[in-house]
Amino acid sequence: MKIAAFNVKNLGMKKVNNDIILENLIKIVSRYSLVVMQEVRDPTGKAMEKFLTELNEYRKNKSHPFKMLSSEPKGRNSHKEQFVFFYRHDEINVTDYYQYEEENEDVLAREPFIVMFECPNTVVKNLVLIPVHIDPDDAENELEALDDVVEDARETFETDNIMILGDFNADGRYLNDETREALSISSPPYHWLIDEDADTTTGANDHTYDRIVVYGDEMYDAVVANSAKPFNFQKAYKLGKKMAQSISDHYPVEVEDDITKTFVRLLQVKSIERASNPSAVNSKKSGQKRRMLSVMMS
Repeated sequence: MKIAAFNVKNLGMKKVNNDIILENLIKIVSRYSLVVMQEVRDPTGKAMEKFLTELNEYRKNKSHPFKMLSSEPKGRNSHKEQFVFFYRHDEINVTDYYQYEEENEDVLAREPFIVMFECPNTVVKNLVLIPVHIDPDDAENELEALDDVVEDARETFETDNIMILGDFNADGRYLNDETREALSISSPPYHWLIDEDADTTTGANDHTYDRIVVYGDEMYDAVVANSAKPFNFQKAYKLGKKMAQSISDHYPVEVEDDITKTFVRLLQVKSIERASNPSAVNSKKSGQKRRMLSVMMS
């Protein structure tokens, strides 16, 4: 099961209405079973509803559709953003979710929208995702505050199966190596998965702003070895630099969770069925009813 976080710069109706950008975003999201988008600016929800509709009309998504779960807009002053999850509902179910709120301090400019998923086909059956978009001007303090966020999620959901993912702004002038290594979330039981030399930006620099961090050895062991990396969509889709940057200034970061042997056997059986009788499979697909669900936290 492939999971990703993608900071899509200023994702709203303007980008969704651009056919070329929309096509590439759909291709990117379709690579995953579960993806959380950051820097979404869609207070009415109409842009993401349109994106979900178009997403579910794309190739295999017609028979393997996504649902959507969105936070409310968060942020200081007039600049507010949403975290939006897209997940394949035949693989994954939303168990619970909540908006994290700081009690005594206002450290985090955009408090995480924390979601617990049931993943019956993976080694880890329940998974909590904590998406982040760290303020670059206060990266050290915000990243240090994430340890409290994780403890709150552990207490709330009574699980250690936790993954923090998103735009950490954890490189370059925002955070040096020494400061990063001194963070609470840089010590055990945390594990940082993205290689320090990975380039997660479409720009001229080669910084590793975007990260995936898991809590505990069980979560670390459930990750497929060497699967955590950025997805360079510019190279994969043979895009020019200008086109790539019009999609976003970041690449998605992705990781694969190990699936169970039972699910592997099920996939093998389905593959054999398609190969031996493709017309029957196509007939079955055409008769399926598809439902799309958009949930906005209230």
